Amino acid sequence: MGRSGRVTLSDVAKASGVSRATVSFVLNDDPRQTISAATRERVTEAARELGYVPHGIARALREGSSRIVVLNVDRGIEGNFSRSYVRGLDEELAEHDHVLLVRHGHAAPEATQKILDAIVPRAVLRLGEAYMSGHESDEGDETDERGEVGAQDAAGEPGEPGERDEQDRETGFAANAALQIGFLAERGHTRIAMALPDHEFPLTKARLGFAREAARRRGLAPLERLVVPRPREAGAAAVEAFLAAHAEVTALAAFDDDIALRSLTALRDLGLRVPEDVAVIGFDDTEYGSLSTPALTTVRIDAEILGRIAARDALGIDTGGLAPVRGQIVDRASV
Repeated sequence: MGRSGRVTLSDVAKASGVSRATVSFVLNDDPRQTISAATRERVTEAARELGYVPHGIARALREGSSRIVVLNVDRGIEGNFSRSYVRGLDEELAEHDHVLLVRHGHAAPEATQKILDAIVPRAVLRLGEAYMSGHESDEGDETDERGEVGAQDAAGEPGEPGERDEQDRETGFAANAALQIGFLAERGHTRIAMALPDHEFPLTKARLGFAREAARRRGLAPLERLVVPRPREAGAAAVEAFLAAHAEVTALAAFDDDIALRSLTALRDLGLRVPEDVAVIGFDDTEYGSLSTPALTTVRIDAEILGRIAARDALGIDTGGLAPVRGQIVDRASV
């Protein structure tokens, strides 16, 4: 075997008594070569006995792509959504003889291209695209002065709501954002602030837009915007300044559990009670929320089905029978 411990073409050639090129012709079933049936049988038998597995890149060159799907995960998406999405994507790909490569955080375009050139992936996905259902709010999207994302049709163009919009309202990003705001509203909170990170994540604008739309639909006052920065002292100072200017706010709807826990810590440092003085609700359930004092109320999102849908889309397989599920409130003690 070769130095890596993997059986190589040279090993098969030696075992079958033919050249390496002949082994390659046989195993690749090259129609341009005339090789006797006896030689073909000898080579294939040697390959089978040695346990030879074709190199992935060589197979990619033959098939036009490898059996690898790349998933890019932006930072700031580390909750139950990402875990369950990756699990569903990985399991569905495995069922169809493909493997998943997950890349986390920011990477230079040059480094990304080198990886793509090396493995020739079947598809490259970005975590959150299936979840957004065409609603990601980048600079080119329809967004009003309050940061609300305009309706898009099934083709992704601004306009009347389409089939994907209806699905998103029921089970997607908009529905889960509305679930968070609705939980606060149903408990009597009419003045709510959206607690956000101090730098933009890919989904920040969309989260704020959907939350504001949910508040508008319920007839609540427009959501205020609170940035809760790091470190701890800066977060407490920001929350203190915000509450001094917005004394009417009684609840914070956080961008994610991380921001919710920063908010909880800041409120406690300021001598305020949660939830008696200010309620706090997280988003995308992490384990740390259950360990805080008070334990964090949050929205849990199971995206396994979305991962499976993304896998089938990438492989060109029918997604019929797979439908995403709506998030659920994890009702603890902070609201």
